[in-house]
Amino acid sequence: MYPTRARLVILDADGTTIDAFEAIERTFARHGMAIGDLERFQKRRHLFKYLGGLKEFPANLRRQLGKQRRRQLLNTLTEVYRAEARLFPGIPELIATLVAAADVRVGLVTRNITHEPAETLRQLFARHGVDVGALDFLVTVPLGETKTAYFRALRARFGINPARAFVCGDEHRDYLAAVASGMHPFIVSYGFEDHERLTRKFEVPEEVIARTPAELAARLCHALDLVHAEQPRGEQPVASLPATTP
Repeated sequence: MYPTRARLVILDADGTTIDAFEAIERTFARHGMAIGDLERFQKRRHLFKYLGGLKEFPANLRRQLGKQRRRQLLNTLTEVYRAEARLFPGIPELIATLVAAADVRVGLVTRNITHEPAETLRQLFARHGVDVGALDFLVTVPLGETKTAYFRALRARFGINPARAFVCGDEHRDYLAAVASGMHPFIVSYGFEDHERLTRKFEVPEEVIARTPAELAARLCHALDLVHAEQPRGEQPVASLPATTP
């Protein structure tokens, strides 16, 4: 039915692998705007995330009314991503583990809004020792579009059984797109939406949510029967242990 037994891992960029909040906070600060703290940031709708929260919104809006001002903000965001933005701790090691697995197809599907996002991500990941050219794919999704069609296209491209496909994201929309694609969702609560918002507002099952990058890496590697680079020796996945003789 499927031409391969390979597994597929789709990683989100902003909020899942990249500390997007820190990058956005720096960008806003350089234009004299405050975005508020992470806890409040995670509870806002997307409009308020990029214009600041309800408390900061009026001042921010006044500063962004003109196209020129918005262009300057986007230029700064792109510069910050390329030169300063960080991957979350352990993410470079996790990606290295996934890339090294011969039967895993891994890459990024992102709605990153910087200029030439593929080049932006190439520079950002390179600063952390990750060559995006070693990934199997890097797909940018236009704002306003869901990721579902892109997930399905990747699954078809590699001939992957949906039961052997995994999606890692930080928003309820990533969860919905994964489920709609027949894939396993791995959602994190340290990105654009917090644990309470994910579980109570959008009813994302707590069982699929990781609260830290380390927990995401551990869960994903356990599901794939991989030994993560930061996993302590002697804690190999059960499936990799030799069978006992009756």
